[in-house]
Amino acid sequence: MESEVGGSVYNVIELVGSSSKSWEDAVKNAVDIASEALTNLRIAEVMELDAKLDEGMIVQYRAKVRLSFKHEIEPETL
Repeated sequence: MESEVGGSVYNVIELVGSSSKSWEDAVKNAVDIASEALTNLRIAEVMELDAKLDEGMIVQYRAKVRLSFKHEIEPETL
């Protein structure tokens, strides 16, 4: 999915990050992993939060995150 913003084109992906500590860490983990493979990350939008339970206790926090990054055109494709 791509959306045009201010004359530029951005790709948008959704990821789910997880953490045993907090929702904030779950979001950070999703962004950190994405930034290892993608460049020009622009916006991280938290879409949904949930938690995995075990015997009534939270054992994992999860965050669905929508990330946008600037679409780069390879020179050889011009």
